[in-house]
Amino acid sequence: LFQDADDQLFSPTVLEDVAFGPLNLGRTKEEAVAIARRTLDFLGLNGFEERITFKLSGGEKRLVSLATVLAMEPEILLLDEPVNGLDTRTRAKLIEVLRCLDLAYVLISHELEFLTATTDTVYTMEAGRILLDHEVHLHEHVHAHPLGARPHEHGPLPEDGG
Repeated sequence: LFQDADDQLFSPTVLEDVAFGPLNLGRTKEEAVAIARRTLDFLGLNGFEERITFKLSGGEKRLVSLATVLAMEPEILLLDEPVNGLDTRTRAKLIEVLRCLDLAYVLISHELEFLTATTDTVYTMEAGRILLDHEVHLHEHVHAHPLGARPHEHGPLPEDGG
């Protein structure tokens, strides 16, 4: 899934764009249209079939772009900054979709909140190299203590990772 949906969408209508991949994978026109409709329905985009792709909102384009990829039934997804510029509703929809997929995916993102909501494991990279040789497990917690209103540091993590 490209970072910019405009780089991915090229057909006049949403249905044509989503059916393009299955057609090029050898499906009949009827099969491709059925797959496209099922995929759009899965993403909550039923009724979008005849909409003009370049007239969609940014979030709609991102979801239609995801539909074009999912319609090809990939073994793995690679998503580059998938929530960049998305409104709260579309972002939540994308998180919901990713959580429902029975499919491996690799996300490239700088947004830890999004990664926490959609992944089990995070690897950090810099200049094309993995910085850590172990998995980083994101978590969130809220705590209160007397220093909460002032900048402070926490002690070292226990050796057992707990």
